[in-house]
Amino acid sequence: MRTVAEIIAELKSIADNPVKAMEDYKNETGKGAVGIMPVYCPEEIVHASGYLPVGMWGAQKKQISKARTYLPPFACSIMQSVMELQLEGAYDNLEAVIFSVPCDTLKCMSQKWHGKAPVITFTHPQNRKIAKDAANVFAREEFAIVKEKLEDILEVRITNKAIKNSIAIYNENRAVCREFCDVAAEYAAVIKPSDRHAVIKARWFMEKSKHTALVKELIEAIKANPAPEYKGKKVVVSGILVEPYDVLDIFAENGLAIVADDLAQESRNFRQDVPADDDPLMALAKAWNEFDGCSLATDANKPKGQMLIDAVKKYDADAVIVCMMKFCDPEEFDYPILIQEFEAAGVRNLQIEIDQESTAFEQVKTRLQTFAEIL
Repeated sequence: MRTVAEIIAELKSIADNPVKAMEDYKNETGKGAVGIMPVYCPEEIVHASGYLPVGMWGAQKKQISKARTYLPPFACSIMQSVMELQLEGAYDNLEAVIFSVPCDTLKCMSQKWHGKAPVITFTHPQNRKIAKDAANVFAREEFAIVKEKLEDILEVRITNKAIKNSIAIYNENRAVCREFCDVAAEYAAVIKPSDRHAVIKARWFMEKSKHTALVKELIEAIKANPAPEYKGKKVVVSGILVEPYDVLDIFAENGLAIVADDLAQESRNFRQDVPADDDPLMALAKAWNEFDGCSLATDANKPKGQMLIDAVKKYDADAVIVCMMKFCDPEEFDYPILIQEFEAAGVRNLQIEIDQESTAFEQVKTRLQTFAEIL
């Protein structure tokens, strides 16, 4: 049996080298990759085509320059770095790029794409709760358009049988990722925040059944020994993403273990399965319309705050840390509501800013250090 460190090192290497992961997949299968823009996409359709869905979450950039020509400086930090990377040719090897457009910046990005890969754009229904049946039909038709355009671009036929098989593979991966998160919470003294992040992030660059196998192996290796006592504080994090590793290392340095997350890049993408349905596109549509707890998935009832409060209770966490992506309007709009709900429930909380253009993290360090001391 391999050690926990060895398995995490392999997953971290994949998470840190998506280009190599794409090359390895092409060498193995003869097929390329399709870019998946944040935040939600029916990846199973791409998987069913035999091509590799690859997440496009930007990167830490010391300077954003070319992107300023196409995006205002107050555009979301992720979109700024993605635009910069595509103008530098980082995505030229993709076969296609799929955009969902739940926010204004993503709408602009889908229209201003200058990469070589053709763009497929679709829209999630946002009036999902009042007119559920109509929303399901709308989402299914949007996913059918994605399927048809992929078939045309990739010159393949994507069957319902293949999509059903991909849904099963993805649901197994979702279940394993949820199990890993629970095990990581139990073994907080063993699994650092950066380790946890690398394990989850790697799934964006791997064929899902292979990621499932590695995470199962990791869980077995972790549970081979009793869970040592964790003497620090436990937190739940919320936001779009928590990167780079420098920020996650600040959590560890101050004795803050991430025992659960509500991140678009992480648990929001696997916290529920796709339901069974004879029509696989309708199954994917129903999954979207049942999804809750994200600022980019409209719900007038605003369940996100209570979901976070419930997570604090479930994992016996000491606080919630909201990791606010710089200039993410939907998340910023919901933040005042979250604060009120946290205070009413007696949940201690902190907000820090995540910026992919930043190279210095002293402000984050100071805020987390002070918060840890208060806890």
